[in-house]
Amino acid sequence: MVFTAIGALALTGCGDDGGSKDKTGDGDATGGSSKPSVTLPKLDGEKISVAAVWTGPEQANFTKVLDEFEARTGATVTFVPAQDPIVNFLGTKIAGGQPPDVAMIPQVGAIQQAVAKKWAKPVGAEAKAQLSKNYAKVWQDLGAVDGTQYGVYFKAANKSLVWYNAKAFENAGASEPKTWKDFIATAETVSASGVTPVSVGGADGWTLTDWFENIYLSQAGPEKYDQLAAHEIKWTDPSVKDALTTLAELFGKPALISGGADGALQTEFPVSVTQTFTGGDQPKGAMVFEGDFVSVNIAQTEAKIGTDAKVFPFPAVGADSPVVTGGDAAVALKDGKGAQALLTWLASTDAAKIWAEAGGFISPNKALDAAAYPNDVQRKIAEALIAAGDDVRFDMSDQAPQSFGGTPGKGEWKTLQDFLKNPKDIAGTQAKLESDAAKAWTS
Repeated sequence: MVFTAIGALALTGCGDDGGSKDKTGDGDATGGSSKPSVTLPKLDGEKISVAAVWTGPEQANFTKVLDEFEARTGATVTFVPAQDPIVNFLGTKIAGGQPPDVAMIPQVGAIQQAVAKKWAKPVGAEAKAQLSKNYAKVWQDLGAVDGTQYGVYFKAANKSLVWYNAKAFENAGASEPKTWKDFIATAETVSASGVTPVSVGGADGWTLTDWFENIYLSQAGPEKYDQLAAHEIKWTDPSVKDALTTLAELFGKPALISGGADGALQTEFPVSVTQTFTGGDQPKGAMVFEGDFVSVNIAQTEAKIGTDAKVFPFPAVGADSPVVTGGDAAVALKDGKGAQALLTWLASTDAAKIWAEAGGFISPNKALDAAAYPNDVQRKIAEALIAAGDDVRFDMSDQAPQSFGGTPGKGEWKTLQDFLKNPKDIAGTQAKLESDAAKAWTS
């Protein structure tokens, strides 16, 4: 099963982030030959725009991928900064007559909305051939609506990891926990040493959905997870009560959370990471939960992954540690040779290799040589993701309609922020989640 395959990993090691130096188009992502893995058309003079919510290092690394596409095709590609919720952002652009050629969409539900609104264009034959060659069926299916392929998943994430400050653990005499019970006990041990144990980026509601989903998947199991993700069972189900009760074992102890609930609700995700790995032996938090992409934010501190910053799988609540994945899919919003060529490029191993080498990235592309990743931590996470094949469980909130699972200040994001502040109100939280979900699924 996927749970044991990834949950049992010994995630150690370190290495310096590298970068793709090949601008000639002759490199091969699989390392066996100098021949490019994909053929692209000549697009001299063509202008292509790509919208994505990525900022900072993620935007910079994606730009390297676009630069290589430009070098191989002669096209000019412009990055368009987008905002969440991306469907609203794209709607504004489309209404104004200026849709981007391609959008990187981070939610399955948002892809479905783009198709329903007749914004999305089907994936062309060349990109589909790359998908068929390089991707497990689950990743193809996630980008399809009613049997038609619309999305090319370029960036994946393992969202079931806890990163920790090695010095804070050492000073506290703490060790890596394997179960949720051990996790809470470890947090208490670290707290007793004078360091607040857990940093939570509660200002970004999506981090709280990830907390819930990991607990729910491990505790309720994959079948229930799939049912709740599709709203086939209600959020008032006893399994949701159980998961919220478990989460309240952490959220209900403000001393275990950096800044308490109020502080966490004012802490954005990037800060939740950097404050864990700065401050010497007195960081504001000793642990931070989130995906492999945390490494990008750690790189903005002086901490070294594998020595100062270490990682363990999300602790098992039930029999197995959970594995929740996320991802960003490229979707064409305009007909045209340029948009389709970019989808083909993003489905290739050559494109995946560029960001893999730069770090802070996991590719769902099974043909990518794991040697492309800059350190053992990312390499092992990527290998396990690929080994999981079709057993991967995708982020639940990203499968929901965006009004419920992907909008700041609304739906699941807002309700779980309220729950962080008042974790005793489990019944009220369930009722609000169900009310919002029912509206979202019928609208």
